Amino acid sequence: MSGPVQLEVRREVPAWRLLVTLGLGGALAGFVLVFVFQATAPTIERNKAERLAAAVQEVLKAPHHYDTLYVLDDQLASQPPEGTDPKRLEQIYRGYREDGTPIGFAIASAEAGFQDIIRVIFGYDDANSSLLGMKVLESKETPGLGDKIEKDTSFVYQFDGVRAPLAGVKARQATGDPHEIDMITGATISSRTVIKIINNALTRLGPMLEAHTATVVAQEAGR
Repeated sequence: MSGPVQLEVRREVPAWRLLVTLGLGGALAGFVLVFVFQATAPTIERNKAERLAAAVQEVLKAPHHYDTLYVLDDQLASQPPEGTDPKRLEQIYRGYREDGTPIGFAIASAEAGFQDIIRVIFGYDDANSSLLGMKVLESKETPGLGDKIEKDTSFVYQFDGVRAPLAGVKARQATGDPHEIDMITGATISSRTVIKIINNALTRLGPMLEAHTATVVAQEAGR
């Protein structure tokens, strides 16, 4: 016959020990996240700046150079206020040809689309109120549908030479008006959002662009 069965008695772990373990684990995880963020942030910022610079070149048709302007209240300034982080200010870019004549402005703006925020940049020739081009900077729209706003070249190319303000129309309803943009079938909301972003940005910033151009012209005339 076998001997009596001995039951194993498990000791309860004190609550304070569980709290300490969880606290240390959370602190370690937080430290790792902060370390990784700080280590990768410069690279992320550099890549973001490079993508933006390439986009400015694209929508302004490869300018010889461009200036960065800062939106301050209701005007554009060539320098940010002293003590202000330029990255926290809205920026606009004015491109120039090799001979110094202006090409237009590159403007980045964003609004909510079907899935998430859509951010675009577009070139704008204020001399004749026409666009020079458009590029999607950020989008999480539905693959195969909403993402056509950046992948459908026939849609993107329409923004080269179209007049502002833009008017979104269905392809079959197009009349050939220079303000019209044919929206994408199956991605009407996303394509309409791109049009809305551009129109709203020009409504908000248009007076500043005009004032800045007038000031530059006056300064050049006085030289």
